[in-house]
Amino acid sequence: MGKQVAFLVLGFFDSDRHGQVEVWYSGRREAIRLQDGRLIGAVGLATEWREVMLPDLPSWSVIAKSKEPLSWVRVRDVMPGYRYGVRDALVLRQIPAPEKSALLNIDPKELTWFEERIQTEPPTGGTAILSALTSKDRVLPPARYAVDFRDGYEFVVYGEQCLSVDFCFTWQRWHYHKTDQKP
Repeated sequence: MGKQVAFLVLGFFDSDRHGQVEVWYSGRREAIRLQDGRLIGAVGLATEWREVMLPDLPSWSVIAKSKEPLSWVRVRDVMPGYRYGVRDALVLRQIPAPEKSALLNIDPKELTWFEERIQTEPPTGGTAILSALTSKDRVLPPARYAVDFRDGYEFVVYGEQCLSVDFCFTWQRWHYHKTDQKP
């Protein structure tokens, strides 16, 4: 986060109806939950996503082969502020390797990159009223993911995510094996 670096340890694997969930811990008792590289929970941070509900999403390889961006909705509970059921209409698409990122010790061009951004169509009617209540959440910068597809596996090795407009972080796996990939 910014210039601060934290090393996290994989505490355990959990699961939900969408598959395997990795639970990572820092020495300061912060915890993040990742599923297929996507953040589905973060506690102990300045901004927390207590629970994130994702739909059934296709694999990264299916998304990479698609000619059209994938549209989907994420629902999350955010603290502080007791904002529950924040709905984000998202668009996910493959992008070229970025010129700048915090990725270390891996050539960005060896990975396949994706960008996930909130749709910005102006809401109308009753949705406009609800939108005003959560407008702080609707301006989140895009998230980016870098996926390694070598050797017939797909593994998210890097991500950039903002939990609020002013609280963003990057993460990177330093070491991973084909056996880390779920079957």
